[in-house]
Amino acid sequence: MLAKSMKPLGFLVLALALSAPAARAETYKVGAIMAMTGAAAFYGTVMTRGAQLAIDEINAAGGINGNKLELVIEDHKGGKPQPAVSGMNRMINLHNVQAVLSSFSAPTLAIAPIADEKGIMVLNGGGVSAKMIGASKYLFHNRSLATDLARALAVRAHERGFERMAQIGIKDEFGDSVIAEASRIWKKLGHTVVATEQYPQGAINVDTQIAKLRASKPDVVANWGLTNEAGRIVKRMRDLGMKQPAITMEWGKEAKKAAGGKGDGTEVVSDFFAVTDDNPWGQRFAKAYKDKFGEDPEYYAANYYENIFVIAELLKRGAPWNGAAMAAELRKNPTFDSVFGGKMTYQSNGVAIKRVGLFVVENGDRKFVKLTSTKID
Repeated sequence: MLAKSMKPLGFLVLALALSAPAARAETYKVGAIMAMTGAAAFYGTVMTRGAQLAIDEINAAGGINGNKLELVIEDHKGGKPQPAVSGMNRMINLHNVQAVLSSFSAPTLAIAPIADEKGIMVLNGGGVSAKMIGASKYLFHNRSLATDLARALAVRAHERGFERMAQIGIKDEFGDSVIAEASRIWKKLGHTVVATEQYPQGAINVDTQIAKLRASKPDVVANWGLTNEAGRIVKRMRDLGMKQPAITMEWGKEAKKAAGGKGDGTEVVSDFFAVTDDNPWGQRFAKAYKDKFGEDPEYYAANYYENIFVIAELLKRGAPWNGAAMAAELRKNPTFDSVFGGKMTYQSNGVAIKRVGLFVVENGDRKFVKLTSTKID
């Protein structure tokens, strides 16, 4: 009697099991806090293009163990901290975002306390302020920060055989940090810093500082000016009779104009993506980006494309979809393939050592020479 009563129930359970939908694969939602509107919207456009291209490639190849990636975008409106904070909270509360791509220094600093509180991994590929170092134990950078470029600049001067370096930069947190790092590396390489001059923010006349540089008789001048300052410093060096080579970390339209035709020969070390023969992954990325968007990628697009692959690699290694766990896995094994070529390794401060570009100024514009590294042995 019991057997007869159980038989229909058994068939019912089996039928329900066969008709039940298969368990759906999880979707990992990656956050992106970008400049999507306003004067800086160009940056948000190219950054999200790079990230989305990587997601599309990973998903087309089957995702991460069958799980898809999805990009959730919030707008920090050109670098404003409060929209970044609001966007961070929305992504966490509504989408279970565990990894966030950040951009610009101020928004990244604003969301850092939330990352610590909630255990969210943050990957910056755009901001350069040294203030971000240590802002969160879950914050990592695949863009070289200013201090790393200062190190690369000092190594380049060493490669050229210089012994006596003079430095000039603004008197603020940025200037203090790059001067300190370049001085440390220059002395470690066995050379001498013969003069260090700084000028107040907004200063127009830097002749007094340059006169002191000239009196120190350096072999090379590390020019830490940014935008138009970089060009103005070189111009006044030449106007006051200094013929020593200058090396800087930024040279654009503003610097070219301020240099007044006297910037040629200046060397520049800066983030840069270039297609090279020894980098097949970079070649594939550049082709895919141009095929889809009709233009060549630059380093912002490459950085955020690369950041998605860092997240994917952490998940493939076995880390769960949890920001703190992914950050722990990154620190355990900090070396990854880089779309810029070769490998990149995250330092203990969260900043990746990777290839950067070396340029020389010709006819006022910077001309690419080669890819080099921020690493010092």
